[in-house]
Formats: sequence, C-alpha cells, structure tokens
Amino acid sequence: MGGSSAEREISLISGRAVLAALLAAGADAFAFDPAEQPLWTLAECSVNRVFNILHGGAGEDGTVQGALDLMALPYTGSGVMASALAMDKIRTKWIWQAAGVPTPRSRRIRAADEGAVIIAELGLPLIVKPIREGSSIGLTKVTAPDQFAAAYAAAATLPDGRREEVMAEEFVTGTEYTAAVLGRTVLPLVRIEAPEAGYDYQNKYFTDAVQYHCPCGLDPALEAKIGETVLAAFDALGCRGWGRADLILRSDGSFGLLEMNTNPGMTGHSLVPMAARAACIDFPDLILKLLAEAQYGHN
Repeated sequence: MGGSSAEREISLISGRAVLAALLAAGADAFAFDPAEQPLWTLAECSVNRVFNILHGGAGEDGTVQGALDLMALPYTGSGVMASALAMDKIRTKWIWQAAGVPTPRSRRIRAADEGAVIIAELGLPLIVKPIREGSSIGLTKVTAPDQFAAAYAAAATLPDGRREEVMAEEFVTGTEYTAAVLGRTVLPLVRIEAPEAGYDYQNKYFTDAVQYHCPCGLDPALEAKIGETVLAAFDALGCRGWGRADLILRSDGSFGLLEMNTNPGMTGHSLVPMAARAACIDFPDLILKLLAEAQYGHN
C-alpha cells in the first residue's frame, strides 16, 4: 500500500481498509509501503502472499508485479503484461478494437499544437488525459479549441511533477457505469450520477456529491450483454483475479468501454465493494476471495 505514485493517498486509504479486514479475519497480516522501504525486503519477511493495493505508477503498471514474480511471491490481481497493458489506455484501446470490444475513438497527442487536427477528427467536446494515470488525475473535458493547449499541459505534467504521454478521446454522451470482475464473474453493475462538476478526483473520494446505484436498474438482458463484453475485454488484456471496467451507455442502448482498472480502490467510496455487497459478498469475504486467488508468473 502507499507507494510513490500520484494516487498514493488513495492507496493508503484502500490499504488501511484491506489490512483491517484481514486482521479481523484472523490473518497474520502487516502493512508494507514500498515508498518507505525497499520492495526486495519483502523476501526477508516470511511472506506467503501479497495483497497488492497500490494504485497507479509502478504498483499497477507491471513493475511491482515483475519484482514479486522474481521473488516467487503470489500476489493479488493481474500479472506483468496485463497490468502494463491495462495501465496504458491507448494500447488497451488498440487491443480492444482488434478484439471487437466497443470503445470510444481516441488519438495519441504528441504536442500541444495538435489541437486543430485532433478536434477535426474527434470533434468537440473531447476528453484529454494522461495515458498512464488513474483516478481522473490530469483529466480535462475540452469544449472549445482554445482550451486544448492547457488541457494538454495538465495531462502532460502531473501534480507530482512527472511527465506523461497524453491522449484525446471522443466525448460520449450517456450514463456512466462501472463493472467489477471477480474471478470469472462480473458483479452487478454500478450506475454513477456525477454532479455538474464531473466525476473528478475530489468527487470520487472526498465528497458525497456523486450518487451510486447498485442494482443499477438496467434491463437484465442489457446488463448481461454488458457483462459478457466486459469479461471479453478483461480476457483480451490477459487480466486475472479481479478488475473494474468503466463504460458509457448511450441512450440508444449501445455502449463503449473506457478503461480497465487492475487494482481498483477499496475506500469507503469505492465501487468494487459496493458491487460485491449487491452480490451478497461482504467486504471481509471479498478481501479473502481475492487473496485466495493470489498467484505469480504468467498464469
């Protein structure tokens, strides 16, 4: 938990919740923050398995997964390649497009002066965001051409000073949903109603302005169809253990997947625990199910 990414604060909140659940269940568990001690010291701690609740950065992009593989330590969530692919939103889309998974059009942005070309291709409004960040960090909705350069700058230089590659995505009008995958099961969908300010970092984690609905109220046949598509998207990336796909449902019943999260949040505002409760899985049982599936290596 913790780590050094821009999502460190959220990872610490998630980690405290996971640790409390493990201790309450009688597990011999302890917190480990790789920002405070070298990761390789885990090999000296008589660890049987690792619950990875790092968000973003090296904890979610395959780096930590590779290190744990070398230490032969089973860990929760996806392996190296799936983690790296899912963290890279533009490559995720390339794979989904090849696999027939519906996803909004997108384009890599290489410079702030590409606005006119990209707007001509994707239209307005559009979304500009970092290719390898989560929690809506660095994300901007661009509604006019003169906003493009500032949106690019916000995505290219993150709050912690890191430089990042940037992408643009067509803005799809519709209702936002999220679909959690647990093992080979897609949990009940969560419908998200965000305030006018949007489903941003602050509203996701630190306010009660966003409303969540689970069960989501969709026709069961449509929810099942979305679930099948999400599982296909999960498999196309090679994910395992668990994950969460975000998607937009249009008024005509069509939908597009936005991204796949391989280490979703476990805070009081998080959506995987919410979906699990709707499936009659309480938080401690969810944590134990995830830990039971921990593995290392490619499979």
